[in-house]
Amino acid sequence: MYWDVKSVKPLTDYRIYVETEGGQKGFFDLTPYLDHGVFSELRDINYFNQVGILFGAVTWPHEQDIAPETLLAEMQTIDSSPAEFVSL
Repeated sequence: MYWDVKSVKPLTDYRIYVETEGGQKGFFDLTPYLDHGVFSELRDINYFNQVGILFGAVTWPHEQDIAPETLLAEMQTIDSSPAEFVSL
């Protein structure tokens, strides 16, 4: 589906870089979520860096996830991939 995440990279300051199957690219800030329930575990930067993709959604090992509609609604979109990700 067009909203499925095809690439995710952890960044500094509790942000992630994402690319979707539909071609959207951008940054998502998880800072507002860190004081809420299961997302507080993401404060551990080593754990935060374990971000991955499961069934097209951004996820972490202990089942935290970002709903695709939330990701798309709150993502700061960009037109092209940042230079540091071109070779990945």
